[in-house]
This record gives sequence, structure tokens and C-alpha cells, in this order.
Amino acid sequence: MAVLLLAEHNNKVLNDATAKAMSAASQLGSDVHVLVAGSECGAVAETAAKLDGASKVLLADAPHLDHALAEELAALIVPLMANYDALVAPATANGKNILPRAAALLDVMQVSDITSVVAPDTFERPIYAGNAVQTVKCSQPKKVITVRTAAFKAAESTGAATVETIESSAPLAKSAFESAELTQSDRPELASAKIIVSGGRGVGSGENFEKLIEPVADVLGAAVGASRAAVDAGYVPNDMQVGQTGKVVAPDLYIAVGISGAIQHLAGMKDSKIIVAINKDSEAAIFQVADYGLVADLFEAMPALETELRNLKS
Repeated sequence: MAVLLLAEHNNKVLNDATAKAMSAASQLGSDVHVLVAGSECGAVAETAAKLDGASKVLLADAPHLDHALAEELAALIVPLMANYDALVAPATANGKNILPRAAALLDVMQVSDITSVVAPDTFERPIYAGNAVQTVKCSQPKKVITVRTAAFKAAESTGAATVETIESSAPLAKSAFESAELTQSDRPELASAKIIVSGGRGVGSGENFEKLIEPVADVLGAAVGASRAAVDAGYVPNDMQVGQTGKVVAPDLYIAVGISGAIQHLAGMKDSKIIVAINKDSEAAIFQVADYGLVADLFEAMPALETELRNLKS
């Protein structure tokens, strides 16, 4: 099976989500080509060529591909699919924006958010907020698939695929990029962080996030997340939300502070390798998925944890 993998990048750096999606694409077929589409993104193509599993990188470099607009990328992808059996992309905001349009133009159904490749035509995906796993067999002539990257390990970067420059499609100009307001932070990006410290409604306020959650995250070199309840209460911005309607994460360590454990939140973090829960309610649902649980007042536990961590580092 020939597979086309759409790379996720910012024209300068290849997103780690692409390496994880490569692991899924490699299970579909041995001939995986990576499409790097953007503007002045040659360095990204060179990085993509090193991904294990990639047999070729297709580089489409044009000004109108700069901001990964769905209309422009779908117009590029659809003619290419004449040579491929499957189109794969990470289930990121870009992937969820571009692939449905490509699937519609190809007149096929999309298989979304897969967590396992059972066979080249059979996949597993979570449903009901992750409380059930659905097995989907796809008989479509062209398979269009988004990958939940938290479920796959990143492919190694020891490959040496060739880079082939292809002609980009003509601009459609059906949509235009206006502006982007991006959050700037010295902490790791939430979706790819190895350690995450998340706070819930129990933290009480945005000020308490700054006083209790962020110092521990800084000592650990961790990203800061939040439950939907904390976001809805206005404690933190919504780009920090972890859960079914936020970011899906799978760090090596996830520390849940003052989070009760609603199923929507669990759906976004239950694949974490180690889960630590701190909550004063011993009956909180979060303890059912936690590897380690501390029944304690977070206002006492978090300063004590920060002190101990700093002592260990000194």
C-alpha cells in the first residue's frame, strides 16, 4: 500500500506530531511518502527525510502554501492521491482542518483519530469520550486517516529518504490568512511535553495557578495544563485545556492537581505513562486512573512538593 503522509510544520521546524503519525503510516504500508507543503520550507523537508519509514519526501514550496490553508492544501493533495492508497495526517488542528476537505473532494469517508492499526484496512479509534474503543474496517478505494498522536511513539530520525521538489497547484484564493495570535511561553508545548502539571477547579483562581501550579512545573521543566472546569472558570486560557474538547496528551508524567476526573478530562490524558493525582476528596474519580494518589489539601501539598523538588535539585 502506498501512503502519503502530510507533514505538520511551521515552515522552519517539523512538528513532532509528524514523527508519531509516521509510526502509524508505516504500519499501513512500506512505501510512505511525506508531503512537505509550505513556503521556504526546504529545511523541514530535509528533517522529514530523516524519519524512519519515509521512502521519499515531496516538497511543494510556494507562497500561497505558507499558512496551510485547507483549500490550498486540499487542491494540492487530491491530484497526488492518484498515486496513493491512503492519506494520513496527525489529528491536530491543521490535520482536522485539511483532511476532511481532501476526503470530500476524493468522495470518500474519513477515518478519524485512530489509536491503532489492526490491518491496512482496519483501525481502532476511541468513542464515547474514550470509554469504548471502536474497530473500523474501511472499504473505501482511498483511505483518509487522522492519527491520535498520543497513541503512537515517534519514529526515529535515522533515515535518509530522497527529497523531490514537485510543482504546486495554482492558488485558489478562496480564503486568505489574516493574522495569528500565538501564546508565547518558555515552557514546553503542551501537546508534546514529557511532563505536565495540570490544575482543576479546586485550584481556586488564576492567581493560585501562578502560586501553586507554575512553580512546580518550572522546577520539573514541565508544561502547565488545566481541566475544562478551570478554563471555564477563567483561571487560565483555553489553549491550556486538556481533555476531550481540549488537547489530548500522553506525557511520561502527568500530575493532576485539584482535578476531580470527569470523563471528558480523562479522555485527554489517560494514556499518560504515569499519572499522579492530588485531591482532598478520596472518592474523586481521578484516583481510579492514577498510578499514585495523594489525598491532601493542594494548598499545603503543592508548596511542600515544590520545596522537596528544589531540595533534590540543589
